Amino acid sequence: MTEKSPIPKDPDADVHDDGDEPAFEWMKPAPKSAPADSRPAADARPAGAADGARDSSTTRVPEEGKPGAGPAAARAAAAQQPESRADRKAAEAAQAGPERALFAEPLPTSALQVRPPEAEVERRNHEREQAANAKPLAPRIFQVLLAVFYPVVLLVLAIRAVASPLFLWVEYYRPGFPGDGYGFNADDRMTYGSYALDYLSNWSGPRYLGDLVNRNGEKLFKEGEVSHMADVKTVMLSAFGAGALMIIIGILAMIYLRKRSTGGIRRGLFAGSIVTLVLIIGLGTLAALGWQQFFTEFHHIFFANGTWTFALDDTLIRLFPGQYWMDSGIAIGALVFVTALLSLIFTWPTRRRRGLPPKKEAAAEANVAAESEAPTGAGMAEE
Repeated sequence: MTEKSPIPKDPDADVHDDGDEPAFEWMKPAPKSAPADSRPAADARPAGAADGARDSSTTRVPEEGKPGAGPAAARAAAAQQPESRADRKAAEAAQAGPERALFAEPLPTSALQVRPPEAEVERRNHEREQAANAKPLAPRIFQVLLAVFYPVVLLVLAIRAVASPLFLWVEYYRPGFPGDGYGFNADDRMTYGSYALDYLSNWSGPRYLGDLVNRNGEKLFKEGEVSHMADVKTVMLSAFGAGALMIIIGILAMIYLRKRSTGGIRRGLFAGSIVTLVLIIGLGTLAALGWQQFFTEFHHIFFANGTWTFALDDTLIRLFPGQYWMDSGIAIGALVFVTALLSLIFTWPTRRRRGLPPKKEAAAEANVAAESEAPTGAGMAEE
């Protein structure tokens, strides 16, 4: 037997010429899934026809130049298949029939297609509008604090300005101020009165005034006078401390409002200026109608009866006569009134401060808007 001799063939060997046919049945590619209602028809085909269809489905390759092959055919095939999961679910439910559709999984977007009642829609819209128009609570609280603290702070600062050696000098040396009938000249008054005012603002004890002596070596202030000045000092230091605390809180409130509320500082000071003007006008009216009664009631609020009345020859009366207290009240009221009035002017809610356009620009914008809406209204009337 040579190399050119024919090789004997095995009679049991398969002589099929198709080299692409798999050797075993399980190696063949699985058929594509078909709809449920078309499966029995496919199973009813002969075995050979089924194998041939399977082979043709696996080996068919689009050839160039043939109609139906190429990008157009690919796009047509893609268009026939659902693109989204919801579309595929709907296609499967339609093919399965009404019996299977009862047990089918609901589409994920089915709830979006149900519109709530009109009353519920109106309620939700109303809540959204309220939430959008609602103002935070904290800015309102800080604005109220500014409005309440402002008159108190102005009053404390005015009292501190009047209870100073400068105002005392102006009083003693101004024309028309009553002199002392018991021997104190203007220089003596200035010296002794400065000690009394310094005691009200320092941290010294009662001996600061109790150890003072006059030119004759006698004690300048009696025990009752020193006790009353100690009571006055307690009231003054308490007022200064409260004013300082309010100033700190007011500064913090301004910092917060500057960052969180546009125009909040202006609104708070504007309201505080109005409150201050109302209070100072009311107190000034009461003082003008009866100064002595007003002065007496003021002392009854802070001091016990009998602790603030003295004789005409006592040192406190000689240094601080009734005219001094009247002038002090006028000066305090004038300082508070002028400051509150200036604050009211500088914080007045003008259009520019409220962020609104001038009246001319607003009128022009309104005219433009009316002209733009006029054709629409005319067209609707013609229709």
